[in-house]
Parts: sequence; structure tokens; C-alpha cells
Amino acid sequence: MHFVVCIKQVPDTMDIRINPETNTLQRDGVASIINPFDMYAIEEAIRLREKMGGQVTALSMGPPQAVSALREAIAMGVDNAVLISDRAFVGSDTWATSYTLAMAIRKLGDYSLILCGKQAADGDTAQVGPGLAGHLDLPQITYVRKIEKITSDLIVAERMLEEGVEVLEGKLPCVLTVVKEINKPRLPSLKDIMTARKALITHWQACDLNCDAAKLGLDGSLTKVLKIFSPPARSSGEILIGEDDQIVRALVEKIKTAIITAAL
Repeated sequence: MHFVVCIKQVPDTMDIRINPETNTLQRDGVASIINPFDMYAIEEAIRLREKMGGQVTALSMGPPQAVSALREAIAMGVDNAVLISDRAFVGSDTWATSYTLAMAIRKLGDYSLILCGKQAADGDTAQVGPGLAGHLDLPQITYVRKIEKITSDLIVAERMLEEGVEVLEGKLPCVLTVVKEINKPRLPSLKDIMTARKALITHWQACDLNCDAAKLGLDGSLTKVLKIFSPPARSSGEILIGEDDQIVRALVEKIKTAIITAAL
């Protein structure tokens, strides 16, 4: 079986920069990490290979520096890694991103299961996984917390809902997005890390994919960011001291005053 994991390198949350021209996140030269939710997808793919046999391929779309994320995936146990990098992809929204990844997966050819983290830490849209399923015309199971059964042509998975869980059955190939409850990602050994440094990473550009250039990057995106800004800094809070009933009365008065002020 061939398990494909789509991973994303995201900016470290302490080092966020915005491109003033495109209003998108600036990734070149920014300290980055593997999207945390994608770590669970990598781990699950490796566990499935250990159980079912086959191979795991990690696929990432991003700037050249994203190769470090792929090497980390190899250190964890991934067999193959492909970096999709081209200036033509810059500024892609979730639709254009999922389209590009789908075309890369088609180029891979044979695949049994596609795994993604439930969402990216920098965008929080949770749209790329379902977008992949749409572009590839595949069934999908989102927010998976447990794979109950998998065969060569069938998967049964338990997905999280706000009010409980749901067990779904789907035919393979299929797209899964996973949540952190599914497993605990392994830590690679020093030997695996050293081996990953020398591993071969396949590089694909736009010209290597049989895709429509009009659907790539910022110009091919269906959505545009018109404006981006940081929220105003919060003022320091206030500590109320006294008996419980005194604190409640004081708090109610402050809320009333705030409502009246806001209405003026």
C-alpha cells in the first residue's frame, strides 16, 4: 500500500511576518516548523505502513526551505519525500494549494490513502484536506481520531464531532484529516536524523505537473486577502477586591458603564 502524507511548514508562532504586497504570510527566511497537526498524520501513516506494509511518501508545497520539514519526516520513518516548489505557487489560497497538491499526487500515480493534519496552524481553515478530496474525486473522512479497520480497499474510521463521535466507512483510495487524539508522534533517533540529512528529496516545479497555470498561485486563487492587520493591544486588567457580593455588584456596574459607553 502507498500512504501519502501532505505536510506543511508553517512559521514559528513567535516569528510571524506579512508580505505587504500580497497580504500573505512571508515564509522565505522565517523560522519555521512542521505544522503540529501534520505530525500526527505522519505518525499515523508510518504506523499503517508498519501494520499493512508498503511505503510512505511525504509531500510538501512551499519555498525551498521546506526541505527541512521533509527531512524531519524522513527521520521519523517516511520512505520518500517530494518538495513542490516554484514561484508560480506563491500566494496560493486553500483552493489553489489543494489543486496543486492534487496534481502532484496524480503524478505520484498509485496511492492508497492520503493523510493530512486537520488544519494548518497558520491559517486554521481546515480546507486543504477536503479540497484534495474534491480535486481528486475521492471520499473523505475528516477529524479522524481512530482508524478502526483498514484493508486493501476499505477503511473504517472514528471521527470527532462537537457532540460526540461518528464511525464512517469508506472505500480506498480515500482522504483523511486527523486530530491530535489519534496518536503520539515518535521522536527520531540521532541515527535517523543523520541519515535523513543525506536522504534524496525529489523536487518538482510547476512545469513537472500536468496542471493549468491559470489555477496556480495568487492569480489562480479564488479568494483574495484585501487587508490584514494586528488587533489593538489589550489594556491591563483590573483586580476587584472585597466580599463576593461587593465584587459582583462592582462588576455589574462596570459592565453597565461599558455598554452605555459603547452605545454612545
